[in-house]
Amino acid sequence: MTPDEYCQQRAAASGSSFYYSFMFLPALERRAITALYAFCREVDDVVDEVSDDAVARLKLAWWRNQIALAYEARDAARAHARSGTEVRTGGGSGSVPPVAAEPLHPVTRALAPMLERFDLPRAVFDEIIDGMQMDLDFNRYDTFADLRLYCHRVAGAVGLLSARIFGYRNPRTLDYADTLGIALQLTNIVRDVAEDAQRNRIYLPLDELARFGVREDELTERRDSEAVRALITFQIDRAESHYEAALAMLPPEDRRAQRTGLIMAAIYRTLLGEIRAGGSRVLLERTSLTPLRKLWIAWKTSRAR
Repeated sequence: MTPDEYCQQRAAASGSSFYYSFMFLPALERRAITALYAFCREVDDVVDEVSDDAVARLKLAWWRNQIALAYEARDAARAHARSGTEVRTGGGSGSVPPVAAEPLHPVTRALAPMLERFDLPRAVFDEIIDGMQMDLDFNRYDTFADLRLYCHRVAGAVGLLSARIFGYRNPRTLDYADTLGIALQLTNIVRDVAEDAQRNRIYLPLDELARFGVREDELTERRDSEAVRALITFQIDRAESHYEAALAMLPPEDRRAQRTGLIMAAIYRTLLGEIRAGGSRVLLERTSLTPLRKLWIAWKTSRAR
């Protein structure tokens, strides 16, 4: 199995809404965004599936090293292009010094050639891993300002890399991409309140729980109430305001190039609407859209001007 095939399999197996938005991309951009998505799944799974905290931290450190190796390989390729000399990986002898080892994981091997092609900054990959690290360091957030930093790292940063892959002319598009990523993460938080609480993770800001008169044990024990539903509706309103803000930032000249993000926004806003229409009862049921409906939304949005 090639690195690209591994990433494709990883993306398809997840069943995520992101997969449906990738279908309308040109081949190279689709390869790059699929590799990026697979990377996000890999580091997210470290936090979600590794029960030993120390092991999870070691795995995240390993992924940081994989990213570092990918950039070392990119820098070696740049040096080769400038000098026109032969470049080898690994050890060897002769007039050409050896370069650093290449990344080992199929995901970082798939990402490596995309770093130069789409000018993807290493610091943004590190931010994504920083966000995953926050899940090991915190399971509560006192205020929305604290939560927003988390959302930026785990989703806004992904948006920034995605926007570069899709292509843009106006720098304001990067502000749109960051804000859209935060909106998508806020939607995930609303949808997954019960599931996260069962794992002793509460992403709703604690000062807002207090404002609405909701106790933590109401979430962890899945006790629905008018106060809980009012709190969730408030979170839905916040997510919607981030979608509106993001769309207002997107320059018209970049709208077509960024249609994959617009597809994601359309799918996730539909999901938010379903949660609201159901009375914001996220503790009683997990709302989802069928694959056929996601595909329909993706096709319809891709056709919009």
